[in-house]
Amino acid sequence: MVVVQSSKVPLPHPSSLSPPPHPHTTSILFEPSSLSLALTHSDSSISLYNSFSPHSHSLPHPQTLIPSPSSSSTFLLLQQPSSSSSSAAAAVLFIVSSPHRSRILLRLYRLRRDPPSFARVTGVLCCHKDLRFEPSLGVLLDAKHGAAVRLAGSVNYFALYALSSNRVWVFAVKDDDGGDEDDGGGVRLMRCAVIECARPVFSMSVALGFLILGEENGVRVFGLRRLVKGRGGKRKQLRNRGGGLEVVNCNGDLEGKMERHGVAVKQTNVKFKHDDRDGGSCFVALKGNEVKTKSTTKVSMSIKAISIQAVSQRMFLILDSRGDLHLLCLSNSGIGVDITSNVKQLHRIMKVQSLAVLPDLSTMSQTIWISDGCHSVHMFTAMDIENALNEANDCNDKLMHIPVNRVLFSSEKIQDIISLAANSILILGQGSLYAYAIS
Repeated sequence: MVVVQSSKVPLPHPSSLSPPPHPHTTSILFEPSSLSLALTHSDSSISLYNSFSPHSHSLPHPQTLIPSPSSSSTFLLLQQPSSSSSSAAAAVLFIVSSPHRSRILLRLYRLRRDPPSFARVTGVLCCHKDLRFEPSLGVLLDAKHGAAVRLAGSVNYFALYALSSNRVWVFAVKDDDGGDEDDGGGVRLMRCAVIECARPVFSMSVALGFLILGEENGVRVFGLRRLVKGRGGKRKQLRNRGGGLEVVNCNGDLEGKMERHGVAVKQTNVKFKHDDRDGGSCFVALKGNEVKTKSTTKVSMSIKAISIQAVSQRMFLILDSRGDLHLLCLSNSGIGVDITSNVKQLHRIMKVQSLAVLPDLSTMSQTIWISDGCHSVHMFTAMDIENALNEANDCNDKLMHIPVNRVLFSSEKIQDIISLAANSILILGQGSLYAYAIS
């Protein structure tokens, strides 16, 4: 017998000082190891909650309210090398990007243990000329903010994309020995790599040793370890200029070139012989929509990869702008230069607007949730994807057919969804949060 438990959590106004009409909540972020919740509001302010409980009758006013403007945000787990591999031993950071004059401002908040709450990081040590920490503001990156900035965080690393600069920065974060963890301070911020993009980036994922950029008609996959460390441990700058991807040392010396043939990226070094220990990347195309014209010719409609979620150690789900899902399968751990991959499209059961997957990849029983952006959420599992992938490969089918295990219906129109646990989901409606647990 399947039991579905549900609870409704009304949302408070983010600030009693804001004049009417009060801003409403537009999106949610959840960090499962600390049960931290971030609510982004229509005025771009952010409410931070620690130890969120879906069984609460209502949310109180947040202890930490990040004032507007904010353009993007992400959680990051700060794992010490001497700590255990479990995410429970990691410190939790929350990173927010904002425009500040002609630069990008990064504000960092850390989850304190006693009392449990998020506090501003009071000291950030920056090791590069284009980074500067201002105690009253945060970290200033010498780059134009422009119309769009995206953040994606993982364990000890996060990526930042600025559309106006057409660049992706990869940063590493670690504890500064002089910082007081419970005083909210003491981290070191290091720029590891810069990617100059020839095409706009619509989504990013930093997970499981990969950096994946969602582009038009496909995704670009980088091995994160080699991207960060480079050849011989040198930091790298990568320039994606249509004809190829140039790998350049931070001092400007040309180190290598990766030329693109079709949808794959193959490395050919300029100064060094081919070495499998060097970093690499590949571009994987998504099948676009074809439209017949009056002359009976077919014109391919471009699609954009707008969401990327890790499903297992080697599989990622990609949501495109047309509302279709694609399964990206990677054949290695991202350490070698040749990142071989393939992608299969899932059979459409509806036009998907939102995709949510639990970040915990320790079990194949994890749940995938998809929403139509109206009033329904469909549920299936990673094991269902594995079985469907095997059947599609055996039958040489172009589409994967995934059975839907459960369907949830919401009385309010769905704005966003996030996975809370293996079989729990949090739904953002028009004025409330709805938590569902299936057992």
